[in-house]
Amino acid sequence: MFKKILIANRGEIAVRIIKACRENGIKAAAVYSEADRKSLHVQIADEAVCIGPAPAVDSYLNMDAIVQAARKVGAEAIHPGYGFLSENAAFARRCEKERLIFIGPHSKALELVGDKVRSRLTMEKAGIPIIPGMKNIAEKMEVYEQEAKRIGYPVMIKASAGGGGKGMRVIKDPADLRPGLEAGRREAKAAFGDESVYLEKYIEEPRHVEFQVLADNFGHTVHLYERECSIQRRHQKIVEESPSTALDPELRAEMGETARKVMEVSGYNNAGTVEFLLDKNKNFYFLEVNARLQVEHPVTELVTGVDLVQQQILVASGKKLDYSQENIKQNGHAIECRIYAEDPLSNFLPSSGKILFLKEPWGPGIRHDCGVYSGCEIPIFYDPILAKLIVWAENREKACSRMIQALEDYVILGINTTIDFLKDVVAHPRFCEGKITTHFIESYFEDWQGREKTDESKRLALIAAAAAEGNKTLRPEKESGSFKNLPTPWRTLGKWRLGGKH
Repeated sequence: MFKKILIANRGEIAVRIIKACRENGIKAAAVYSEADRKSLHVQIADEAVCIGPAPAVDSYLNMDAIVQAARKVGAEAIHPGYGFLSENAAFARRCEKERLIFIGPHSKALELVGDKVRSRLTMEKAGIPIIPGMKNIAEKMEVYEQEAKRIGYPVMIKASAGGGGKGMRVIKDPADLRPGLEAGRREAKAAFGDESVYLEKYIEEPRHVEFQVLADNFGHTVHLYERECSIQRRHQKIVEESPSTALDPELRAEMGETARKVMEVSGYNNAGTVEFLLDKNKNFYFLEVNARLQVEHPVTELVTGVDLVQQQILVASGKKLDYSQENIKQNGHAIECRIYAEDPLSNFLPSSGKILFLKEPWGPGIRHDCGVYSGCEIPIFYDPILAKLIVWAENREKACSRMIQALEDYVILGINTTIDFLKDVVAHPRFCEGKITTHFIESYFEDWQGREKTDESKRLALIAAAAAEGNKTLRPEKESGSFKNLPTPWRTLGKWRLGGKH
């Protein structure tokens, strides 16, 4: 087992991995940009190394800086989390060259499944149903125009080197193809360091269903059932759940075995996700492999009892999987809501600034994977996800009720968030009935106007407003001792009282 792991990421996923390391008795080293110096993952890690300026290309996408940080702290392995370099085959090869264990698939598998176009060709040869699309990356606009005409509009522009909705565009009119490609390339370059994109047929109003897979280094592969990910905004998942209401036992078994086959023909190892689109006639199509830990991995953990991050670490350290397909079962129902620093009333523009007050939901069946705290600053440079709220209950009806209550109890003041928006999504009758597609948000929430604040939220807002008055209302006390410079969440706000007079 490893003695020390470097976490090449930030925010809530870095916090999640640090906790998994601690449970295994492994030291966790963090990296951070100059903008993240006081971030929660930096504070709770055993040690931390600054890897550059705020822009991701100069820090979290800087391979040299990350490898140097691993050497500096004496880490044996690097966990990339999700996003940034997590699906970058060149980074995996660099780790292998430097004799650092990359906690993810080996570089050859990553190169195959991480290249969405090559991956599609491999699956097609293996007899796995795929969505019609391009078979090669192109550079000339004329090639994309010809391919779009061959495939038939509407088409989807997708980044070849990554997922998460980055670089993705739906094109319904040929006149929109050129600007869509240019915008998609820019976004893919910023997110993954690779601007290559491709086209595939856009299937209208499908369901997005994915299967979690684990594979060790000895050829043993299992799936951990499905996650329903159809609630999306701008092709970015915002609510996920397991199991899916769209699958019956026969279809679930067929899709699960197909997911296992996808990973086996790819020579895949470690954790990964096989994504499918399911049309209204229950035909499913291979979409892509996400060759990393998924944002929504907690819902699988709650319904199967399998800790995916710990399994990643064990597989990377050379251990065999202890699970057979037969002894992995689904139990109950789990739902996850992603909490973003965005303003739903202003076209979901990112919201930066200081969190003045944070009240976490708690109670039976509630899990909160969080990367922020009261008093921390939310920078403008990265994906705006703050936390993930996950609930589990014996059935879907109870899980929906529990999630609504948990969102009611969740308060973040000082910046705009999606909490109120998510309350209304989960409470919507069509969601409660399980009748959802990837068009759910645009069909029912295009003109969402928010909700009236409760008396409790108004009271908390007043407290936060008073706190924001600075020296008039905040009265930090002098620190002493060896911990005086440690920026803990409690010291960030300091000791304070309400009132304008001293």
